[in-house]
Amino acid sequence: MTHGIRPYWQNFIGGAWVDGGDGTRITVTDPATGQPIAEVARGTPADIDRAVAAARACFNSRVLRDLRPHKRGDLMLAVARELDACVEEIALLECHDNGKTLAAGRAEVALTQRYLTYYAGLADKLEGRQIPLGDGYIDYTLHEPYGVSAQIVPWNGPLPVGARSIACAIITGNTVVLKSPEDSPLSLFVLAEACQRAGLPAGAVNIVCGYGHDAGAALAAHRDIDQIVFTGSVATGQSVLRAAVDRVVPCVMELGGKSGAIVYADADLDRTAASAVRGIFNHAGQICSAGSRLIVHRSIHDDLMARVQALAAKRSVGPGVDGYDMGPLINARQLERVEALCRAGVAEGATLLMGGARVAGLAGHFMAPTIFTGVRPDMRIAQEEFFGPVLVVLPFDTPEEAIAIANGTDYGLAAGVYTRDLKLAHWTADRLVAGQIYVNEWWAGGIETPFGGMKRSGYGREKGQEALLGYVQTKNVAIRL
Repeated sequence: MTHGIRPYWQNFIGGAWVDGGDGTRITVTDPATGQPIAEVARGTPADIDRAVAAARACFNSRVLRDLRPHKRGDLMLAVARELDACVEEIALLECHDNGKTLAAGRAEVALTQRYLTYYAGLADKLEGRQIPLGDGYIDYTLHEPYGVSAQIVPWNGPLPVGARSIACAIITGNTVVLKSPEDSPLSLFVLAEACQRAGLPAGAVNIVCGYGHDAGAALAAHRDIDQIVFTGSVATGQSVLRAAVDRVVPCVMELGGKSGAIVYADADLDRTAASAVRGIFNHAGQICSAGSRLIVHRSIHDDLMARVQALAAKRSVGPGVDGYDMGPLINARQLERVEALCRAGVAEGATLLMGGARVAGLAGHFMAPTIFTGVRPDMRIAQEEFFGPVLVVLPFDTPEEAIAIANGTDYGLAAGVYTRDLKLAHWTADRLVAGQIYVNEWWAGGIETPFGGMKRSGYGREKGQEALLGYVQTKNVAIRL
């Protein structure tokens, strides 16, 4: 074990650091080298039981619910401050267990702190309402926490995704059991340390690393959880929902995407090319809302693709810790899957403009920036999520055709529009079936804007004020005076 990373990490349950119940460990590897960097205590279903019991005891004690709301917000502000001293440690961890660049790792900490402070400021602003019933009655509503929030976060952005779910849960009076991803769990343990130093009550936040098939499945099916927040693939999300249905546990589901951006003939081609390249090649395309389909007006297709290809070719590929622009895919299995889907695209008749295979000569799981043109909407590469640095380009002639192509998948997470025509932008945004629409900049928006999917991309919203509504239930109180 090298790189100055602690060689062994325990799980955080009931305010204490503990080994796994059966003493086994999970080896965490660096996707840039394939070499082990640390071990973590393997959480088992028995450990999930312990964590849920700790969260339940904390919730039942009302230690969080009875706090003034702004005091719950103060706890999140304290966690954010504690992360100030951890920026470089977390950035290094994100390079070595996640494949991010150092700059991206530092940005993850800043984003995490922004989530914590944003929701801290909302802690005392989630209000009920008074409903007039006439003389002799008073009626009002309350926002009640669910109880124990079970959270399963993805490996591609565990720290900010975990922090935003934790923050929403805590400021609304819930307690948390979070299952961290076995591929990249380390930054969440640093967040747990920050929670501990900030003085969160024991059991308010519990973080357990384990495999999805046992720890994750045990958490989703646990009989003493009250809510599930899940981010991941559609297939895994379906398994979570099957587990939740028996007890009618409410869920917030943020699932996959095959997000398409429509480029009209009047678009600024230089800015569009830069935005499209950023939207698919950041973090090697391992982002659920990556702009993986570019739907381009036929009149500008060749001109735009020359610019996109030139920018993509400038992206260096290698270990993020060494300053390369694009790091590895998370593991060998994911690299093999992306390559296989690329081969399917060639077999279906798409034109491979660049890339299409792993980068030769590198030890880790590196995929070359890849672009397909001549893609038809019915091709597998136009329908299935790569979760890798692969852009597929589809031509169109009319706005109606572009809308049909953009909406023609099972997904509805994000979509984009590039045009100088404001009326056309609004017309298009109104017809796109997706949870968020980016106009003239992929990932326009911020933590203040609600994020979530339509169709098979899930339901419920993360980010923004709207996210808080997924962590509370409405209680109505009607009084006859």
